[in-house]
Amino acid sequence: MSSFQSVDDLNGKVAVIIGGNGAVGFATAQRLSKLGATCVLISRNALVKGQSQLSLLPGSGHFCINASITDSSTLIAAATEVRNRVGRCDILVNSAGFTKPVAPGNLDDLTDELIDDVMKANFRGVIASIRAFLPLLKESGDGLIVSVSSIAAFTGVGSSLAYIAAKASLDIVSETLAKALAPTVRVLCVSPGVVDSAFVPGRGSDFNEKTAATTALKRIGIPDDVASAIEACATRLRFSTGTRIVIDGGRHL
Repeated sequence: MSSFQSVDDLNGKVAVIIGGNGAVGFATAQRLSKLGATCVLISRNALVKGQSQLSLLPGSGHFCINASITDSSTLIAAATEVRNRVGRCDILVNSAGFTKPVAPGNLDDLTDELIDDVMKANFRGVIASIRAFLPLLKESGDGLIVSVSSIAAFTGVGSSLAYIAAKASLDIVSETLAKALAPTVRVLCVSPGVVDSAFVPGRGSDFNEKTAATTALKRIGIPDDVASAIEACATRLRFSTGTRIVIDGGRHL
């Protein structure tokens, strides 16, 4: 059994990154592969989007798989492919998601369909991904699940009420899972504030500049900030489980 001490590399480890072709997912793949991990990038169109990305990753043996977080059968198939091709999964990163901005007082635009879509992508999809890869993570004996959450989960300020609810659910369920899966699998959340990516539709440079000005460290996040925190979960913060790591530049203050 692991002693959960800090490590300097990830040689021999396999990291499966759900949403691996997105800004945060790929930044994470770059960091983990640099430390020796074999990375598997999974998204709906990974085989199209990911081939050029794979060539940018250090090391060898990385590959892409098409799967959808809202279709559990594709996630189960992806886990089977990972088992067949590399025989293990030591790190599962959940960085896929979906949101659509709706003002908190505008319940008319927060339709049943939008609530369902947001919860499917940001909560149910994470659980489905964990479910699919859990046997491999348990077999590792030193497994790690890191889910990208949001400070919206505890500030109550986010792109929509549904998004806030989904991330709050993810945080508390991750605590429950951490206790249930210990000591063979650790479970952590990383919680960004505003990140400079295309994740939230309609946010441009004006929004980013205003947000930076009112953030304690005077800038918004970048994908590598989130990736750095995920790297730390895998290497330096190995005696941590069942908690969240906030990486928002003090945005929540």
